[in-house]
Amino acid sequence: MPRRKKKNETETRTLTGYYHISAVARMYNIHPQTLRLYEREGLLKPSRSQGNTRLYSEEDLRRLELILNLIRDLGVNLAGVEVILNMREKLQQIEAQVNELLDFIKEEFYKGREEEFEAKRRSLVHLPVTKPMPAGKIENKSEK
Repeated sequence: MPRRKKKNETETRTLTGYYHISAVARMYNIHPQTLRLYEREGLLKPSRSQGNTRLYSEEDLRRLELILNLIRDLGVNLAGVEVILNMREKLQQIEAQVNELLDFIKEEFYKGREEEFEAKRRSLVHLPVTKPMPAGKIENKSEK
């Protein structure tokens, strides 16, 4: 019976930048069943090929690294990992909403007042940069 060639990571990576489950398992030194468990628990959501093969993107790998860091280094269980990941997603959504609100406020604040702000910007007096003067030791006259 002929032996199968062992594939290296570059051979298992597809042309579109996705990794097969076996390559990911080798890269992170985990069993493929662990990756399947993370998918069942909803922690990972790899895409699928036409043949229903799991394909992990770079984003999936970053998420897996975070999951493994939480589990291995910080001792968080799977339920805790799920809570942390959900909180991170909500925090990112809130951050995006806050940035959108700030952009809206800036736009409304400056609307119709562009000339005023441009005039203020031009009215500032620019001073040349000078070297600081070294200060000598100040003698206290009461000590003499």
